[in-house]
Amino acid sequence: MDLRLEDREAIRDVLAAYAHAIDRRRWDIMGQLFHRDATFGFGTIKGSWEDFVESARAIIDPCLASQHLLGQTLFAFATGPTGEELCHTETYMRAVHTVPAGYPMPETFPDRGKVYSAVVAGRYVDRFERIRGEWRIMHREGLYDWREFREVEGVDLSDLPESARGHHDDRDPSTPVVARWRGS
Repeated sequence: MDLRLEDREAIRDVLAAYAHAIDRRRWDIMGQLFHRDATFGFGTIKGSWEDFVESARAIIDPCLASQHLLGQTLFAFATGPTGEELCHTETYMRAVHTVPAGYPMPETFPDRGKVYSAVVAGRYVDRFERIRGEWRIMHREGLYDWREFREVEGVDLSDLPESARGHHDDRDPSTPVVARWRGS
């Protein structure tokens, strides 16, 4: 297989768009990142990528904020048994979730009666396939390396000007950056 830097960058772009989609709650982007028959596993979430998105929405949407930070990615390009172009990757990640009092899914993040941060550190182990010239995720296995819950102060951003705050809708200034992922 002829390896090109463009392939690595295309895969990194998918990884970054995934983190953006989760944190900005732009669930409509996910269909551009996974192949139609892709599978997903992370903790107790197993199934299709659509099953994952449904579960992720239930976990993330009640959070006040989340931020997924991606670290190094290792690449292993290969040719599949029927000649398909594959790339196995491992990407380190750290996700911080600001969990409100009364959080509705205590099996995921306990309701502590006050706002706190749930930090999850782990890795995404993905199998990408290039189909019709596009690299997308065919299978993702999320792994926990550690997690912790932190007491926090100052998470309420209401004292900041609206223009200085991130948003979970099209008011966010990143909207033009992801227009191609959203079909715009």
